[in-house]
Amino acid sequence: MNLREHIERKLREALAPAHLEVHDESHMHAVPAGAQSHFKVVVVSEAFQGLPLIQQHRRINELLAEELAGPIHALALHTYTPEQWAARGSAPASPPCQGGSKAG
Repeated sequence: MNLREHIERKLREALAPAHLEVHDESHMHAVPAGAQSHFKVVVVSEAFQGLPLIQQHRRINELLAEELAGPIHALALHTYTPEQWAARGSAPASPPCQGGSKAG
């Protein structure tokens, strides 16, 4: 199981999301091929109902504490309740890497 699949499994088990996207965006950054270090996560869950955004993000950070202490260098979080997701329909696109480029 790769790291993206591992993250998906943990979030599905803990949050029972109505919608979940886990994107390995490492290829967009100045890291070695296969690094699995930069991820974008979109989670839509009833578990976020009534929680401020900071608490939603803390919940995910707690669930992925081991991964954040090791292989994950960056984690972009986009969390929504089902109602928020229905109104929005998508998460924002990731910005270009500010830490350098692979282009020579």
